[in-house]
Amino acid sequence: MGGVKQLRKGDILFREGDPSDAMFVIKKGRIAITKAKGESEIVLAELVPGEMLGEMAFFDNKPRSAGAKAAVDSEVIELPFKALYAQFKTFPEWLKAMVKTVNSHLRNANQRIKNLESTQTDSTNMFPPHMITRLTAIISLVGFKAGEKEGETSLVIPYPLLRNYCIQVFQAPTNKLDKIMEVYQSLGFMKVEDLGEGKKKISILNHKLLTDFTDWYNKYLFTEESKRVTLEEKELDVLRALVFYGKKQTPDGKGEVTVNLTEMQNNSMKDLGKVIDINMPDPLIEKKLIQDKQSGEGGIVTTKFKLEELETILPYWEIVYTLKKIPGRA
Repeated sequence: MGGVKQLRKGDILFREGDPSDAMFVIKKGRIAITKAKGESEIVLAELVPGEMLGEMAFFDNKPRSAGAKAAVDSEVIELPFKALYAQFKTFPEWLKAMVKTVNSHLRNANQRIKNLESTQTDSTNMFPPHMITRLTAIISLVGFKAGEKEGETSLVIPYPLLRNYCIQVFQAPTNKLDKIMEVYQSLGFMKVEDLGEGKKKISILNHKLLTDFTDWYNKYLFTEESKRVTLEEKELDVLRALVFYGKKQTPDGKGEVTVNLTEMQNNSMKDLGKVIDINMPDPLIEKKLIQDKQSGEGGIVTTKFKLEELETILPYWEIVYTLKKIPGRA
């Protein structure tokens, strides 16, 4: 029949595997493109007003390769294939061939996204390591390409371009892009503002950090495991403490600071809310991130390290372990 269809939040527009008999244009709201995964589903993308869905089956009549449902109250315009076929017959042959070729390329891209999801090796975690570098690289790249400075440090990037790079260039799920930006917002590196109707204002608050993190983590992942310097999550507390107390000291000519570990142990509960025992830095000594402990008069124990190095890697490991805690079905 065609015409405008009203959808309430959660209403199914079509299911994966359904016969294809129409395409749709979103008039209002947002439509989530979903893919079955076990007994649950994942959201591959969210489409906004003006975007089209279900169009690929126009040429090959294949069943729906994914499902679609209303992410919010929405309106879509239904365009039945039967009526469109009559119009398509009037197209010049060269135009028919071009449109069919574009459709074939889109179908292949969609299949690659499907393969990306089905071959995911870490089903219990939403962000396997290389997904982290991929998504952060997208954010960083769009920042370089189209970021507009706002204020002292904020860089505003266009959300539609971000989504297009995610889907079309890097073939990554946009729900994971949205989720990683939520995490970066919680860590103070980004700001995401929902403007309604699928529009968002995306601000990168520390573009250099996200860019440098991508390079650092990519290098880490491709380093032979026996040569990696890996921090355990439990070691982050002592790393934070060393940075906290290190900032209170004046670096020497080599950029090194000396921290009184005895004083750190005595004051850490008051300053940081937890006791950092004098022996807790030992693993960092073994990993050569800080120097051996030195004993002085009155039983005072100190250590020395390059403050800038610890300040650099601390947020990187905070990102890694924050993302590791997000379940695959988040």
